[in-house]
Amino acid sequence: MGKNNIKTTENLESSFPRVKAYSIDEILAAGGTTAFANKLGKNFGDLAARLKELPEDAFLTDEEVEQALKTLRESK
Repeated sequence: MGKNNIKTTENLESSFPRVKAYSIDEILAAGGTTAFANKLGKNFGDLAARLKELPEDAFLTDEEVEQALKTLRESK
């Protein structure tokens, strides 16, 4: 197989989002998941409000949930 030189430029945007990942140790050092979220400026109230704003079809139906769970059980 021939090898190709791949040229990269810093001007191109990555196809991966630039989301910072945190280790379990960092989360625990912050005081747990709730304290960690609070330090990042996130809170449950905001999440609950945003979930209520979603349209009904954004959620799985009961049948879709059952099918997904069945598929998961069968794939073990």
